[in-house]
Amino acid sequence: MIVNMIPEGWEVIYQQAHALLAMQVAFAWRTADRPERWVDTLAAIAQHDDGQRFWAGNIGLTPAGAPANFTMLPFSLEQATQVMTEARYQGRWRAMLTSMHLSFLYEELRGQNATTDAFLDEQLENQKHWRQELKVNKKKAQQAYDLMQWCDRFSLILCRSQLPEAERTLEVSKGPDGVQYHVIQQKDGLIRVNPWPFEPKRFIVSVEVSYLTQLQFTDEAELTSALIKAPIRTKSWEICR
Repeated sequence: MIVNMIPEGWEVIYQQAHALLAMQVAFAWRTADRPERWVDTLAAIAQHDDGQRFWAGNIGLTPAGAPANFTMLPFSLEQATQVMTEARYQGRWRAMLTSMHLSFLYEELRGQNATTDAFLDEQLENQKHWRQELKVNKKKAQQAYDLMQWCDRFSLILCRSQLPEAERTLEVSKGPDGVQYHVIQQKDGLIRVNPWPFEPKRFIVSVEVSYLTQLQFTDEAELTSALIKAPIRTKSWEICR
């Protein structure tokens, strides 16, 4: 989950909610540059974090008893395997893009553990197999994944409150067209992306956020209970050309 400290306590955004926000961003992408299997691509983006397990061992809390942000968690082969298992049920296109996402996230771990290396090798083999079965070349598959990764990154910028103050620009990443994109939040709150990659000239995206006023928790059961009871509000952003 994504955890932000606020004056009142904590903002908590579930990974699945962040993924849904990423899909909203992708849905607005300019029509001319949308990848093949557009609906399947949107589904893959919206569900790329399905299979995440929040409560396994001691990963829900920091040593100080605060809710743990996902960036604090170590790599879990069990979790990555579960993510792939769930993706396969919906089809090869989603499975391929999800596998590419896991490669993007964890290829840097190669060489540290033989079991992890075997998992990473399996992803590359499966990606090649799925491309052949789907009759899509590596370039087209990469462009579809680059859109997924760009929207994932953009969603995380919003969910983690990473937009700089004072109208400073922030690099997003390169899009499926190879262009580097930047984002800026104006003083009036409107968000602009340069160059403009979307079809509509203006649109709104949103995500549901749970709010906790309790700063520390004795165990994960207490945190789970608090999250179930936590008030939920919707955060929205207006993106305009």
